[in-house]
Amino acid sequence: MLTDDTKEELILVDEQDSLIAPAAKLETHRRGDLHRAFSIFLFNPAGETLLQQRAAVKYHSRRKWANTCCGHPRPGEDIGAAAARRLTEELGLSADLSFAFKARYRAELDNNMIENEIVYVFRGLALAPPIPNPSEVSTVRFAGLEALRDDLSRNPWNYAAWLQHYIRQHFDEIVACRNDLAQSAS
Repeated sequence: MLTDDTKEELILVDEQDSLIAPAAKLETHRRGDLHRAFSIFLFNPAGETLLQQRAAVKYHSRRKWANTCCGHPRPGEDIGAAAARRLTEELGLSADLSFAFKARYRAELDNNMIENEIVYVFRGLALAPPIPNPSEVSTVRFAGLEALRDDLSRNPWNYAAWLQHYIRQHFDEIVACRNDLAQSAS
């Protein structure tokens, strides 16, 4: 099922992540208003993270590689519940997600869109094979974090702006997520 981006609402926030108001998703991204978001990094038992290549029909960052899943909570929706919902919608997965860290970034994207987000980053284990929703995801693959960082530095145009930010600014925190999950799984 394709999400109707023209009907989705986001949560506008201030720099302290306090609620301002709900707002239309496309207009928020056109204006570059600060809003709340989430991002998920799932890892397999080998410590590789699940990446998705965004579908060709997405309204920005088409065909770019991104981390496991990203999205926005709806007004009144718990952010952890929103992350679990989107993981199911995009990849047909459920996972035990736990909060890892917060990130703040702004990026100008293609199609005259601007991401300006306070992001709650979640982590979890991928214990089943993903079943990508073709209207959201073209394909998936697992990658080691170090190999991902190296490829991203050589070929940044292949990757979504937010994944570039996470790898460049939060690499140690993502490695810690991987290591903590590996330790708890053993």
